[in-house]
Amino acid sequence: MPTLEAPEERLRKFKYRGKDASMRRQQRIAVSLELRKAKKDEQSLKRRNITDVSPDASEQQTKGTVSLTLQEIINGVNASDPELCFQATQAARKMLSREKNPPLKLIVDAGLIPRLVEFLKSSLHPRLQLEAAWALTNIASGTSELTRAVVDGGAIQPLVELLSSPHMTVCEQAVWALGNIAGDGPKFRDDVILSDAIPHLLTLVSSSIPVTFLRNITWTLSNLCRNKNPYPSDHAVKQMLPALFHLLWHPDEEVLSDTCWALSYLTDGCDTRISQVVDTGVLPRLVELMSSSELNVLTPSLRTVGNIVTGTDHQTQLALDAGILAVLPQLLTHPRSSIQKEAAWALSNVAAGPRQHIQQLIACGVLPPLVAVLENGEFKVQKEAVWTVANFTNGGTVDQLIQLVQAGVLEPLINLLTIPDTKIVLIILDILFFILQAAEKISQKENMCLLIEGLGGIDRIEALQLHENRQIALTALNITERHFSEEEETGTTLPARDQGHEFLKHLTNTYQSSTTPKSGTRPKESPL
Repeated sequence: MPTLEAPEERLRKFKYRGKDASMRRQQRIAVSLELRKAKKDEQSLKRRNITDVSPDASEQQTKGTVSLTLQEIINGVNASDPELCFQATQAARKMLSREKNPPLKLIVDAGLIPRLVEFLKSSLHPRLQLEAAWALTNIASGTSELTRAVVDGGAIQPLVELLSSPHMTVCEQAVWALGNIAGDGPKFRDDVILSDAIPHLLTLVSSSIPVTFLRNITWTLSNLCRNKNPYPSDHAVKQMLPALFHLLWHPDEEVLSDTCWALSYLTDGCDTRISQVVDTGVLPRLVELMSSSELNVLTPSLRTVGNIVTGTDHQTQLALDAGILAVLPQLLTHPRSSIQKEAAWALSNVAAGPRQHIQQLIACGVLPPLVAVLENGEFKVQKEAVWTVANFTNGGTVDQLIQLVQAGVLEPLINLLTIPDTKIVLIILDILFFILQAAEKISQKENMCLLIEGLGGIDRIEALQLHENRQIALTALNITERHFSEEEETGTTLPARDQGHEFLKHLTNTYQSSTTPKSGTRPKESPL
């Protein structure tokens, strides 16, 4: 059974105790993996071009639309006449552009990819190049098997060469196709990078192009930043970061969204990766974007900042200096629970830092909205808020912990002891354990016990001694025996529920009087 005299067992019970802030943050990364995965689909990996009107639509309307069977398409694609090749390729592209159930695999199984790749090289026939690139784009938007068929057909290098095409529609379609290939996973992403696509894409960013084209380029760049098993090469990241910093100031929401997603992928990892992004000076702009009214901008900018504060204390301090605490407390009250959850997750990692970071959390007024989330938030948000309190409790000083209790954190935590999530129940029990331990250090455990009992805490802790989860049962038993055993009772009358604030006031006054510094000195703050 865990006791104060068995610190190693307590360490195993409460995963953060005795570990530095960096280790606590790394463990929060692991705990929040589900949160990260839940958001991955908010930015699409692949996109299919289902536009009905091609650049030669007016000519089509004049000549009449050519409708071919699959066999006629196969025959036409393999013909020697460029016009027949064009008509057959366009017919195939239209089949692949159907909004519902496009026959992607049928076209691949028909063996058309080698010829479509060959058409990409037909510089004398830009219309044919466009239709071939378009067809390959849509095939690559399918399953990994279909994307592999495009890659194995040798499409990447010709598509990269089309990034220098004098015909903008051809160039843009090549960008789109490469984005779909890169979005399939790290292997094909790296194949695109090794084909020297990035310099060509960056040249396009710096040119005067329509915003619709720029959106495709930004999305493709974001896919080149995506995935971390392995990460994109350092060289590739260094190539892209200046352009991403530039794009972060673009007025278009879609460009901003994909730029922020790109930065979120690049910061989703080790401290070195985070430094590469932070060193560009993006933090102030990201904090601005966290106040955006557009969800597609707010979500990835918040995610990026949340990733940054999983890094070192210095990286977290840079985020604090950029003003994240002027925004995060407000986001705890955002109408979208997904934003509340991300904000609470970011705050939990700030709370995993040194005491000065915790003090900044207190100073920015985060405790009232944090308590409100614990009381009334959706459970997925409450879980992140519990982690925030756990880190706060583990790393804070006694004085900081008193302010946490004064903010009203005990009642919602006690109410959450009845939830079925065993991990969160264990964390809450450990929080209560450390609160009681801190009160004991300043000779105020009796008042704290009375406060917890007045909130119904002792009844719920005692009930947990019968919990089917052995770890919960033992932890609850330990708290009861250590802090609420009969031999410790002194006959003090239990306070009325509305008198609890008097106990908090007494607790604060007692702590302050017992730690009054000598003239000209500052007391050393005691960790919990």
